[in-house]
Amino acid sequence: MKTREYQQIDPQALATPTPTPPPRPLPEHKPRRARRNWEVFPGKNRFFCDGRIVVARQSGVLPLTLGLILITSGLFFIFDCPFLVKHLTSCIPAIGGVLFVFVIISLLQTSFTDPGILPRATPEEAADIEKQIDNPTGSSSSYRPPPRTKEVVINQQVVKLKYCFTCKIFRPPRTSHCSLCDNCVERFDHHCPWVGNCVGKRNYRFFYTFIVSLSFLTAFIFGCVTTHLALRSQGGKGIVFALQASPASALELVVCFFSVWSILGLSGFHTYLVASNLTTNEDIKGSWSGKSGNEVVGNPYSYNSIIKNCCSVLCGPMPPSLIDRRGFVPSDDSVQTSPVEIELPAAKNDINMEKDCLDFALSCAG
Repeated sequence: MKTREYQQIDPQALATPTPTPPPRPLPEHKPRRARRNWEVFPGKNRFFCDGRIVVARQSGVLPLTLGLILITSGLFFIFDCPFLVKHLTSCIPAIGGVLFVFVIISLLQTSFTDPGILPRATPEEAADIEKQIDNPTGSSSSYRPPPRTKEVVINQQVVKLKYCFTCKIFRPPRTSHCSLCDNCVERFDHHCPWVGNCVGKRNYRFFYTFIVSLSFLTAFIFGCVTTHLALRSQGGKGIVFALQASPASALELVVCFFSVWSILGLSGFHTYLVASNLTTNEDIKGSWSGKSGNEVVGNPYSYNSIIKNCCSVLCGPMPPSLIDRRGFVPSDDSVQTSPVEIELPAAKNDINMEKDCLDFALSCAG
């Protein structure tokens, strides 16, 4: 019987498996900051205070308007009011202060209010409208078809609605596209560079209040400055002495003299428009008077009453803004991804390690 020698296997001689490093978690998916509609607004506007204030991109004349009002009124209150209070009445600065507050508040409301911008069509809405417009076959991509129109009946009169190629919508009645702001504005009156904004359905009442109150303020300052200089020149002192005693009054007199006539004329023109329920755009184009060569028809928006027209334009309820500039842009990622940890199959690793140990033991025994 053969003797067999058995050799004890040194445990340290066995190959030690390399430990598997712990799995690394994937980096967490940080959601992007939700953007508001005003941040991606396609028109040529500027927004402030998180979209609460909207002005035209080209609003460089607005600081000039505000500066002229503030400087002229400030000089009046500093140099003219003390003399007039002493020699006439203390009601003068009170009246001037009330008019000044009306002018500033109405100017800021006109400049910072959405004039009635209409939202542009979504891609789905634009595609649906484009299907309704027949493009000629074989036309190039740069070809733009002629303006399409729709007809609606308002107070038994046919009104045409034009298609806007920029906003991809049929403009509602009295709506026009402003080339400076690149927006369709409801009941568009005009774009006023002096207030730095379009004048439309939502801010026309503020604009009318601004020009009327500014007319009263300008005429009031002009009359008070003239009275101030006249009182100082009494007693044979002459106008030269009065101007030397109050040089600021001369500057106020010049500014008010050259501005009061245009402001009064503008106020009178818009008073006529309000009484007739017209817009500046309609009056210039002659939409209802036959100036543009069309048939003379009556204004379908007029109530045939001055009081009703004034109440409709100035005293009606304030319509809401349609662009929802502070709303959030819908996100494209509908599924939220969470961090995932990948675990290696530990049982399979243990089986492989035991098999390696057994093979090493048999090789040593043989």
